[in-house]
Amino acid sequence: MALPLAMGCAIWAYSQWVGELYPPGSRAGQLLSLYSRRFHTVEGNTTFYSVPDARTVARWRRDTQDGFQFCLKLPRSLTHGGMLQPQLPATLAFLEQMQPLGDRLGPFFAQLPPSYGPHQLPDLAAFLQELPHSLFEFALEVRHPDWFREPQASTLDDLLRSLRIGRVLLDTRPIYDCPDNPQLQSERKKPRLPLQPSVTAPFSLIRYISHPDLALNQPYFQEWMGRIAAWLGQGTRIYYFVHCPLEVRSPRNARHFYHQLQQQGLSVPPLPWDLLEPPPAQLSLFEQG
Repeated sequence: MALPLAMGCAIWAYSQWVGELYPPGSRAGQLLSLYSRRFHTVEGNTTFYSVPDARTVARWRRDTQDGFQFCLKLPRSLTHGGMLQPQLPATLAFLEQMQPLGDRLGPFFAQLPPSYGPHQLPDLAAFLQELPHSLFEFALEVRHPDWFREPQASTLDDLLRSLRIGRVLLDTRPIYDCPDNPQLQSERKKPRLPLQPSVTAPFSLIRYISHPDLALNQPYFQEWMGRIAAWLGQGTRIYYFVHCPLEVRSPRNARHFYHQLQQQGLSVPPLPWDLLEPPPAQLSLFEQG
């Protein structure tokens, strides 16, 4: 059964989390199991770059806790090669390969490149309509700036709403609106696009790009708390993923925000991490850690 709010990060196999998120001495093969005992979900960025074989998929299911969910990206070989409709057979094959995850599957999502714009709407609509909606849930992330302008924004929302497909909400404001640039050393920079908080499905998938300085996130956390409270009150399920250009800080930022949601009195499930380790005294917003 899906949780009303699931918190997670983009990845699980990050060696620098050993010693903070994971116990000292944790080995690579243990990290997914350890991660699933700390968070509810993972963005599953790994499938964007390579498709796991059947043995790996079986291991993912075996290594994770009941109730844990993968929100897997469609491979870039499917979404970044031009038109989408010709990729439908390969997309269906990928979904079938992931199906053994069973109840570990959250929504799949397609991240489209900045080159894929509203002029390709007929191709996008044909592709999305043919997805197996009775078997899986889907979300879509667009990056061409014209998708965020009217009337294209409303046209896209109407299409997604008609198919019960979520619109991925990418919030990069913390790394662009603040005075410094925490992406300077990052190999893969997130795009600067408007936040368009549309709900087009029974769930919302949010990708929050946090600033490494916890204090600079606070205005955005406050805004998200109000929005999340309203959406939960309307029965919308929420998947909330916290990234950070300094990846080592992603888990801490995610945990801090989750504690703030709890302190607001929202009816959210316990964070598994807190059941393993009692939460510390509320982190100072000015602690750089």
